[in-house]
Amino acid sequence: MTEPSVVTMAEPAWRPSPKAKQLWAINAALMWLPVFAAQALALIFHWWPTWIHVTVLALTLVSAAVHITVVPLWRYRVHRWEISNTAVYTRTGWFTQERRIAPISRVQTVDTERGPIDRMLGLATVTVTTASSAGAVTISALDQDTADHTVARLTEIAGTNVGDAT
Repeated sequence: MTEPSVVTMAEPAWRPSPKAKQLWAINAALMWLPVFAAQALALIFHWWPTWIHVTVLALTLVSAAVHITVVPLWRYRVHRWEISNTAVYTRTGWFTQERRIAPISRVQTVDTERGPIDRMLGLATVTVTTASSAGAVTISALDQDTADHTVARLTEIAGTNVGDAT
Protein backbone atom coordinates (compact mmCIF):
# COMPACT_ATOMS: atom_id res chain seq x y z
CA MET A 1 0.00 0.00 0.00
CA THR A 2 1.40 3.38 -0.94
CA GLU A 3 1.24 6.38 1.32
CA PRO A 4 -0.75 9.37 0.05
CA SER A 5 1.47 12.21 -1.01
CA VAL A 6 1.40 15.32 1.14
CA VAL A 7 0.94 18.58 -0.68
CA THR A 8 2.49 21.56 1.07
CA MET A 9 1.12 24.93 0.11
CA ALA A 10 3.41 27.92 0.43
CA GLU A 11 2.07 31.03 2.11
CA PRO A 12 1.12 33.86 -0.25
CA ALA A 13 4.17 36.07 -0.66
CA TRP A 14 2.93 39.65 -0.97
CA ARG A 15 1.60 42.02 1.66
CA PRO A 16 -0.91 44.80 1.14
CA SER A 17 0.42 48.34 0.94
CA PRO A 18 2.02 49.63 4.16
CA LYS A 19 -0.72 52.29 4.02
CA ALA A 20 -3.19 49.49 4.81
CA LYS A 21 -2.38 50.03 8.50
CA GLN A 22 -3.59 53.63 8.20
CA LEU A 23 -6.72 52.57 6.30
CA TRP A 24 -7.67 50.00 8.92
CA ALA A 25 -6.92 52.41 11.78
CA ILE A 26 -9.07 55.16 10.23
CA ASN A 27 -11.93 52.72 9.62
CA ALA A 28 -11.68 51.49 13.22
CA ALA A 29 -11.68 55.06 14.55
CA LEU A 30 -14.77 55.89 12.50
CA MET A 31 -16.52 52.85 13.96
CA TRP A 32 -15.91 54.15 17.51
CA LEU A 33 -17.32 57.64 16.85
CA PRO A 34 -20.99 56.65 17.45
CA VAL A 35 -19.99 54.91 20.69
CA PHE A 36 -18.30 58.05 22.01
CA ALA A 37 -21.23 60.17 20.81
CA ALA A 38 -23.66 57.95 22.75
CA GLN A 39 -21.49 58.25 25.85
CA ALA A 40 -21.41 62.03 25.49
CA LEU A 41 -25.21 62.10 25.30
CA ALA A 42 -25.46 59.87 28.37
CA LEU A 43 -23.18 62.26 30.25
CA ILE A 44 -25.04 65.39 29.11
CA PHE A 45 -28.46 64.01 30.04
CA HIS A 46 -27.23 62.35 33.26
CA TRP A 47 -28.54 58.91 32.32
CA TRP A 48 -26.16 57.17 34.75
CA PRO A 49 -24.33 58.01 37.96
CA THR A 50 -20.87 59.57 37.48
CA TRP A 51 -18.95 56.44 38.49
CA ILE A 52 -20.68 54.48 35.72
CA HIS A 53 -19.79 57.17 33.15
CA VAL A 54 -16.15 57.10 34.21
CA THR A 55 -15.99 53.29 34.18
CA VAL A 56 -17.68 52.94 30.80
CA LEU A 57 -15.55 55.73 29.31
CA ALA A 58 -12.34 54.10 30.59
CA LEU A 59 -13.33 50.72 29.14
CA THR A 60 -14.32 52.33 25.86
CA LEU A 61 -11.05 54.25 25.60
CA VAL A 62 -8.98 51.11 26.21
CA SER A 63 -11.03 49.06 23.74
CA ALA A 64 -10.88 51.78 21.09
CA ALA A 65 -7.14 52.27 21.57
CA VAL A 66 -6.49 48.55 21.07
CA HIS A 67 -8.80 48.37 18.07
CA ILE A 68 -7.26 51.44 16.44
CA THR A 69 -3.59 50.70 17.16
CA VAL A 70 -3.06 46.95 17.63
CA VAL A 71 -5.59 45.39 15.24
CA PRO A 72 -4.29 47.18 12.07
CA LEU A 73 -0.74 46.08 12.89
CA TRP A 74 -1.87 42.49 13.45
CA ARG A 75 -3.97 42.47 10.26
CA TYR A 76 -0.99 43.79 8.28
CA ARG A 77 1.16 41.02 9.71
CA VAL A 78 -1.38 38.36 8.67
CA HIS A 79 -2.74 39.59 5.31
CA ARG A 80 -1.00 38.18 2.26
CA TRP A 81 -1.84 37.63 -1.38
CA GLU A 82 -0.27 36.20 -4.50
CA ILE A 83 -1.15 35.46 -8.10
CA SER A 84 0.38 32.62 -10.08
CA ASN A 85 -0.38 31.39 -13.58
CA THR A 86 -2.78 28.86 -12.05
CA ALA A 87 -4.43 30.49 -9.01
CA VAL A 88 -5.10 33.51 -6.81
CA TYR A 89 -4.05 32.98 -3.18
CA THR A 90 -5.08 35.09 -0.19
CA ARG A 91 -4.75 34.93 3.57
CA THR A 92 -6.83 37.41 5.57
CA GLY A 93 -8.18 38.07 9.03
CA TRP A 94 -6.85 39.08 12.38
CA PHE A 95 -8.70 36.99 14.94
CA THR A 96 -10.13 34.36 12.60
CA GLN A 97 -7.85 33.78 9.65
CA GLU A 98 -8.99 32.57 6.25
CA ARG A 99 -6.92 31.15 3.40
CA ARG A 100 -8.45 31.16 -0.07
CA ILE A 101 -7.23 29.65 -3.31
CA ALA A 102 -9.14 30.41 -6.50
CA PRO A 103 -8.03 28.56 -9.63
CA ILE A 104 -7.58 30.90 -12.59
CA SER A 105 -9.86 28.61 -14.62
CA ARG A 106 -12.72 29.61 -12.27
CA VAL A 107 -12.22 33.40 -12.60
CA GLN A 108 -15.28 35.15 -14.02
CA THR A 109 -14.63 38.86 -13.37
CA VAL A 110 -11.95 41.06 -11.87
CA ASP A 111 -13.05 44.36 -10.33
CA THR A 112 -11.38 47.30 -8.60
CA GLU A 113 -13.03 49.29 -5.83
CA ARG A 114 -11.90 52.53 -4.17
CA GLY A 115 -13.83 54.10 -1.32
CA PRO A 116 -13.24 57.69 -0.14
CA ILE A 117 -10.58 56.72 2.41
CA ASP A 118 -8.93 54.40 -0.12
CA ARG A 119 -8.74 57.28 -2.61
CA MET A 120 -7.33 59.61 0.05
CA LEU A 121 -4.55 57.07 0.75
CA GLY A 122 -4.03 56.03 -2.90
CA LEU A 123 -5.30 52.48 -2.28
CA ALA A 124 -7.66 50.09 -4.05
CA THR A 125 -9.28 46.70 -3.50
CA VAL A 126 -9.23 44.02 -6.20
CA THR A 127 -12.13 41.57 -6.17
CA VAL A 128 -11.82 38.34 -8.13
CA THR A 129 -15.25 36.82 -8.70
CA THR A 130 -15.15 33.10 -9.26
CA ALA A 131 -17.56 30.30 -9.96
CA SER A 132 -17.47 29.29 -6.31
CA SER A 133 -20.10 29.06 -3.63
CA ALA A 134 -17.55 30.56 -1.21
CA GLY A 135 -17.81 33.89 -3.01
CA ALA A 136 -15.26 36.28 -4.42
CA VAL A 137 -11.62 36.48 -3.43
CA THR A 138 -10.73 39.97 -2.22
CA ILE A 139 -7.27 41.51 -2.19
CA SER A 140 -7.61 44.67 -0.13
CA ALA A 141 -5.48 47.73 0.50
CA LEU A 142 -3.23 47.61 -2.56
CA ASP A 143 -1.46 50.69 -3.90
CA GLN A 144 -3.41 51.92 -6.92
CA ASP A 145 -0.58 51.03 -9.36
CA THR A 146 -0.27 47.54 -7.87
CA ALA A 147 -4.04 47.07 -8.15
CA ASP A 148 -4.00 48.18 -11.80
CA HIS A 149 -1.12 45.81 -12.63
CA THR A 150 -2.84 42.98 -10.73
CA VAL A 151 -6.08 43.44 -12.68
CA ALA A 152 -4.18 43.57 -15.97
CA ARG A 153 -2.18 40.43 -15.11
CA LEU A 154 -5.24 38.49 -13.94
CA THR A 155 -7.12 39.47 -17.08
CA GLU A 156 -4.19 38.36 -19.24
CA ILE A 157 -3.75 35.04 -17.42
CA ALA A 158 -7.49 34.29 -17.36
CA GLY A 159 -7.73 35.12 -21.09
CA THR A 160 -5.08 32.56 -21.99
CA ASN A 161 -6.41 29.89 -19.63
CA VAL A 162 -8.80 27.39 -21.15
CA GLY A 163 -11.56 26.75 -18.65
CA ASP A 164 -15.27 27.04 -18.28
CA ALA A 165 -15.31 29.33 -15.20
CA THR A 166 -18.46 27.66 -13.96
